[in-house]
Amino acid sequence: MRPTARATVLFDAPGPRARARHRAMSVATVLAAAALGWVVLSRLSAKGQLAAEKWTPFLTADLWRTYVLPGVAGTLTAAAWSIGLALVLGVGLGVGRLSGLRAIRWSCAVVVELFRAIPVLIMMIFAYFVYGALDAFPPQQTALAGVVTGLTLYNGAVIAEIVRAGVHALPAGQSQAAAALGLSWGRSMQLVLLPQAVTTMLPVLVSQLVVALKDTAIGYQITFVEMVRQGTVAGSQYSNYLPALLVIAALMITGNLGLSAGAIGLERRLRRTRHNPLEAATIEPEGTPGAEVI
Repeated sequence: MRPTARATVLFDAPGPRARARHRAMSVATVLAAAALGWVVLSRLSAKGQLAAEKWTPFLTADLWRTYVLPGVAGTLTAAAWSIGLALVLGVGLGVGRLSGLRAIRWSCAVVVELFRAIPVLIMMIFAYFVYGALDAFPPQQTALAGVVTGLTLYNGAVIAEIVRAGVHALPAGQSQAAAALGLSWGRSMQLVLLPQAVTTMLPVLVSQLVVALKDTAIGYQITFVEMVRQGTVAGSQYSNYLPALLVIAALMITGNLGLSAGAIGLERRLRRTRHNPLEAATIEPEGTPGAEVI
């Protein structure tokens, strides 16, 4: 007997006419995309942007040493500092928003909402001019400090909301079980809630860290040397904007993929090694040192 098609809970299975219509629409879409791609490539070729000599400068060490590598170093430096500081700030603000003390909870909420509402570029420009007026950093590091400050404040505020949502997504029984074991709020957050919430919120967290890496490009507004700015400068110098931006895009995509791959590996490792928070061997009730939990 021929098996019947499984029903879907989202929509009815399409019939023969609907499937034929879907195939026709798919073919038309592919043909339209191919035609558009051909028009774009033909116009670029007519203007000489696809000529082999446009790519020749990227085969020389001078272009990489003068333009590309300084931009890569600037982007990675700003991203590393911003991601690290934003994680620390975000976890602190997120935990503060979960505090039982109203003063701490409301103070953290005000900080989070304030820095989420201000555009990143405004914070970068403000920090850049403040640091310059106060001579807080050497002149060659002022732009980097402005970029890191803006990215840290904005992404830290967003990460705080991710942390808060991740902890709230846990079953209520987790915090109740921790309280039943005699753990204080801080110990239950440290040993029970946050370790479980990390694996839940890690995909969203990685997406925000990728945003931080890409947003380093905004720093060109305060003369920060990063990849996109250096790519446009190289394109202007060698009159090959398209190859220059394609190379920069490839480098940026590689960096984002590397960050995502590292986070996926970390997530798998956390899922393998995560311990049961209620295991007797790992948690002792507070106030009764050395007592065994059965």
